[in-house]
Amino acid sequence: MSSDFEGYEQDFAVLTAEITSKISRVPRLPPDEKKHMVANVEKQLEEAKELLEQMDLEVREIPPQSRGMYSNRMRSYKQEMGKLEADFKRSRIAYSDEVRNELLGDDGNSSENQRAHLLDNTERLERSSRRLEAGYQIAVETEQIGQEMLENLSHDREKIQRARERLRETDANLGKSSRILTGMLRRII
Repeated sequence: MSSDFEGYEQDFAVLTAEITSKISRVPRLPPDEKKHMVANVEKQLEEAKELLEQMDLEVREIPPQSRGMYSNRMRSYKQEMGKLEADFKRSRIAYSDEVRNELLGDDGNSSENQRAHLLDNTERLERSSRRLEAGYQIAVETEQIGQEMLENLSHDREKIQRARERLRETDANLGKSSRILTGMLRRII
């Protein structure tokens, strides 16, 4: 189990080093290369997030007595991921000014670049839509399970109330029987 975690750690270290290197190069690249680099860094950031999720799953499977050390490492990796995202955002802000100027200008490649940008955005929207759909599906399933549980609890309540009522009737009948037997014993004596 920890060997899987360590493998993910190594992959994460290599990936974050590549991302850091690329982020530092973004402001100095020509516009066409910047777009490609930004798209590449976005994909690598997604991969890094997925690696963090895998590592987090591995940590959850580690016995509680050893989990503390791995949890601390995960916190550190998540902080590193947050720093990378912030650095990338700063680098993109500088880059977005150039993109805005390029889009407002009359560059011959802008329609092709816009098309590529639209395709990237469409792909992101589709991924987000799939995630939302999956979340909605989980919510619907959870609601159905909750309704089934409420129905089961309602049936159980009815059974308990019927049993309680039978118990009261039996108690009343035992009381009557006891009084009758007591009366019979008094007559005999």
